[in-house]
Amino acid sequence: MTTEDAENDKTSADKPAADKPADKRRAWLVGIAEIVGELLITLAVICALYVVWQLWWTGVQSEHQQLQARASTSWSNPGSGDTRKVAKPQKGAPPVQPKQASEGELMAQAYIPRFGQHWERNVVQGTSPRELAYAGLGHYPNTQMPGEMGNVAIAGHRAGYGEPLGHVDELRVGDAIVLRTKDYWYVYHYTRYKIVSPEEVSVIAPNPDSPSDAPDRRMITLTTCEPKYTTATHRWISWGEFGYWAKVSDGVPKELLGDRGSNVAFADDKGSVMARLGSLQPVFLVLAAAYLIIYLAALAAWRYPLLRQIRKGEKPRPMISLYGWLLRHQSGIAPIRWLLLILLLLALVCALMEWGFPWLASNVPMLRQMSNYSTF
Repeated sequence: MTTEDAENDKTSADKPAADKPADKRRAWLVGIAEIVGELLITLAVICALYVVWQLWWTGVQSEHQQLQARASTSWSNPGSGDTRKVAKPQKGAPPVQPKQASEGELMAQAYIPRFGQHWERNVVQGTSPRELAYAGLGHYPNTQMPGEMGNVAIAGHRAGYGEPLGHVDELRVGDAIVLRTKDYWYVYHYTRYKIVSPEEVSVIAPNPDSPSDAPDRRMITLTTCEPKYTTATHRWISWGEFGYWAKVSDGVPKELLGDRGSNVAFADDKGSVMARLGSLQPVFLVLAAAYLIIYLAALAAWRYPLLRQIRKGEKPRPMISLYGWLLRHQSGIAPIRWLLLILLLLALVCALMEWGFPWLASNVPMLRQMSNYSTF
């Protein structure tokens, strides 16, 4: 081997790996694979956030609307004060209240202790998608009113929108189902359930057991979707029979006071912070403003130090990466860049929850069917 050949071999051995064509191709393939991986992870996170929006945030919005509806009424609060009187059961036929109600009007509040201490839902007139999504429970307009002979039929979601009837499968014989109108309590007790097809409307007839006959007792019917988390092919029907009625002015039914003071929380519960807020738009605006202020301040103080170091060769050129690119193009030093990236991602999450997912649920047929989405 000549001296020239030896020098050529040495030069080839000393050549950086990234300069070899095969290594360059390999680096590009690795970079593309990383981009695809990041996109798949991003898609998975977006899908998870959509589930969070559907199962949690729609419930927050529903609670917000119900809090506003209750605040707009002049109904007294039966749970005020440290002590609560037990309302005495009244004798005789119960009064009917309300006599009638307009579409969307608050006509009652429902309490089912089996569903938890804080379970309380509004009951409005009507079962349109909007009412069931944001108003709580909906009363079938062609069925009887609370206290009336026959069947008080009420519908509610089983998943999403606060899932008011999400736990109907946990009801036990004898469980209380309590309706409170402006002046009266109506206490029903759960008796049985049945799973039917959507076409079987006789379940909400005045006399569900014999639809062609006149009603001979006072009942309540709760209808919801079955199965719970997939496209509903059937309806879960829960029935209860009337026990007694009482006056709101006399106190609270014993069924809502529970054992050893485990009282049901009433309308004096102002709801969670998020429920009182009801919208992520203010959160988005705060995050966007914080991002802009910090970005501009860091830009004035440091500009883009990482990009400058890469251009000067002080730091190696990084691999292709979507989130790496976003991080590098934030202004300021490393801690500031990370803070800016976090603020940016949080703002994007808020935008998806507030505007992106509602748009998808409204315009993508499959998502619209799955979510039963309704706009305000």
